[in-house]
Amino acid sequence: MGTYTYPRFAYRPTPDARRSTAAEHETVVVGAGPVGLAFALDLARRGRRVLLVDDDDTVSIGSRAICWSKRTLEIMDRLGLGERLLEKGVTWNVGRVFFRDREIYRFDLLPEPGHRMPAFVNLQQYYFEEYEVDAAEREPNLEIRWRTRVVGVEPADDGVRVALESPEGPYAVHARYLIACDGAKSPVRKMLGLEFRGQIFEDRFLITDVHMQADYPAERWFWFEPPFHSGQSALLHKQADNVWRIDLQLGWQADPEEEKKPERVVPRLRAMLGERPFEIEWVSVYTFQCRRLERFRHGRVIFAGDSAHQVSPFGARGGNGGIQDADNLAWKLALVLEGTAPESLLDSYDAERIPATDENILNSTRSTDFITPKGAGPRALRDAVLELSERFDFARRFVNSGRLSLPAVYDGSPLLTPDRDSFPAFMRPGSPAVDAPVARGGRRSWLLHALDGDFVVMHVPGAGEVEALRRAVADLPVPVRIFTAGVDRGRDLVDVEGLLTRRYDLAPGTTYLFRPDQHVAARWRRPDPDALRAAVLRAIGREDGR
Repeated sequence: MGTYTYPRFAYRPTPDARRSTAAEHETVVVGAGPVGLAFALDLARRGRRVLLVDDDDTVSIGSRAICWSKRTLEIMDRLGLGERLLEKGVTWNVGRVFFRDREIYRFDLLPEPGHRMPAFVNLQQYYFEEYEVDAAEREPNLEIRWRTRVVGVEPADDGVRVALESPEGPYAVHARYLIACDGAKSPVRKMLGLEFRGQIFEDRFLITDVHMQADYPAERWFWFEPPFHSGQSALLHKQADNVWRIDLQLGWQADPEEEKKPERVVPRLRAMLGERPFEIEWVSVYTFQCRRLERFRHGRVIFAGDSAHQVSPFGARGGNGGIQDADNLAWKLALVLEGTAPESLLDSYDAERIPATDENILNSTRSTDFITPKGAGPRALRDAVLELSERFDFARRFVNSGRLSLPAVYDGSPLLTPDRDSFPAFMRPGSPAVDAPVARGGRRSWLLHALDGDFVVMHVPGAGEVEALRRAVADLPVPVRIFTAGVDRGRDLVDVEGLLTRRYDLAPGTTYLFRPDQHVAARWRRPDPDALRAAVLRAIGREDGR
């Protein structure tokens, strides 16, 4: 590839390979892709030792996942990588939808100011992984073993025996927990005899990255039945280094191997791009799949990312959903490993991430059905919706060119304390925190920077309330930080633009409890020290108070 030089990561000899018995490790993560690296970084930054193994010695080949959502960027910002992703990636908020030879409407995914992160950043997966590896190599609690392949997995009640192949030969380690982030073809999943359930759609798309100079804006452009690709659909995205992602629908009868050949790819691109010079950097043919494991946790083996679920690429739900898996699991496993929370807390990973995955699968399935209608009737209905959407706002809600990734709200989670007071549904328990500009210590900052990995209380104070809340959480098994908030100077979080007050419907006495993954755990109109204490215990799976 002309625009990127792949790094090669050295294999470092390990004493584990020369032991006669399996070395003990607290957590072993399989797969150094975006999800495995994010999880390992998060767990290591929480003070836990992590071993990450990968059978390769470089980052992903081809740009693969490119659209990183606002929530993913916020998670990576907490892990110290947000600024680097923003600097290298292509920021976009606007999308355009075309039908045949005309634009029918455009949309803005983040029309309101006052957010640190944009709606999306486009950045090739190899850069994303490279930056994660750079951070991992600086993390003393994290060891990566490249060119190390998992060849056997033997779960037991006290952990997992993991058989490995490396340049030093075969050896084994024993892990208290094994986190499988080894992709859609997950060897760990196959070793355990687990199968995906779901749907494979009868359609194929050509996914091509081309390097070219073009003055197109940094927007998402989606065409239904464009003149340059008759009867099918197409998608265009800008990435870093003047690399452009082009997706072209092929149909189910297309031969994947034939369609990847230059003599097939180049004419299709010429029809779209004209005589503009370009260089092909990467080509793949994709078959839509919407599938998942029945359960993600299997005792001491836990699956995350593509090893646990697959969705179609339209909507950017695969990689972003996987990063949110890691975000959900890391803080819980850290608490279990340190003995602060019961092992049953890990069951909430399934309780929260399976509904989130089902939501992604539902949206992905609907997108696929709209983009690739089967039969004359569904196609006529889709085309009528597209025609109406050019003139009527109501019709645009039914156009589905890929419902773009949104963070999950964990409604119904056993870790949440339901509202007992009157609040808007927005920012209810289970919701991910929405950022807002604040001042901290006289300096401009952001709310999410205050919610940096611990339990946090945000409280609009009255007389004597803060000290009562502090006493209530002082002897809890997890640290809980308390921030006062409001427009008045002297608050820990000063609402400098009024957005914090509006987004959280703040009034005197309003109190929010945030989890370590920045999701709302509970909220009250009046501070209640006993209720706060109970909510923290519930959020770590210790609702019985023990």
